[in-house]
Parts: sequence; C-alpha cells; structure tokens
Amino acid sequence: MDVRNSPMLLIVVLFLGTVHITSARVLTPYQIARELSQHGILKHRINDWVCLVMSESSGRTDAVNEINTDGSKDYGLFQINDRYWCGKYGRGGRCNIACRDLLNDNIREAVECAIKIYNEGTNAYGDHLYFESWEGWKKECQGRVLTDYTKCLEVRRCNNDSFLSSCNIF
Repeated sequence: MDVRNSPMLLIVVLFLGTVHITSARVLTPYQIARELSQHGILKHRINDWVCLVMSESSGRTDAVNEINTDGSKDYGLFQINDRYWCGKYGRGGRCNIACRDLLNDNIREAVECAIKIYNEGTNAYGDHLYFESWEGWKKECQGRVLTDYTKCLEVRRCNNDSFLSSCNIF
C-alpha cells in the first residue's frame, strides 16, 4: 500500500496536528489555598482567592470560557481574559503571557497575572476593582461569610510521609 496516497493517514496526521496536549488538574479548595500561599498570596486574602477560583473555574487548571458576549475568552483557574490580560497567539496582554500558559499545571504565572489584575483592574470610571474584576467573585463571594481555609496552611509532615492538620484533608 502506498501511504502517500492514503486518505486515512492524512486524516490521522491532520487530527494529531490539531490536538493541544495540556497537563491539567482539578484542585480542591484546600489545595488551592496551599498553592496560593506558596505563590505569595497573603493569608488574610486566601479565602477570597479560593472562593474566586472555585466560582470561576471550579478548580480546573484547563478551564476555558468561550461564551463572552464580546467574543473574548477566559483561561485557567482565574479565568483570565484574552481581551486585556493575555495574548491569544503568544505572549501579550497586560500580563505579557500567552493565554495557553494559563492552562498549565504549574499555576505560578496564572497567580502572578491574577495578582496584577487585582492590583491594576479598573472600571470605565477608573475606579479600582480588586476582586470585583471577576464576575464569579461578585456573584458567589462578595459580602458572604467564606469558608476558612487558612487553618489548613500550616501542615506538618510525619515520619511515614503522611500529613497531619486540623483539616484532615492532606
């Protein structure tokens, strides 16, 4: 059989060329709290950040929202928008990051960009938005009593490599 003229081979090659392989995780709120703390989020803000992540992406590092009315998309744990903050086709936006890099297992760059949005996000009147830059936070977290995940940040490791904490989740 001459593989150069095989339509099936062509279909397989085209399919493989379009597959985007991403290493994705679904994080629990406790895992999110620990990772955010490790990446510099202050303890007194952890609960808001965890609520934000859960309301925006349900803890999925590979989450992509394609239903924005302006045609833009939101990427990753923090649902960072490609209209302002990340580049669709490579590094770009105000975070100078490729949107696809916000879908990685390693959330360091996503956290850095989210902090930038928190610190720099403004509305049309120039008012600073902080967490209000995220619709999910406004709907699910703002003005509510949030679960306290900070007690789970100080975890001690035992000799048998198991974790002990007041949360009993590690």
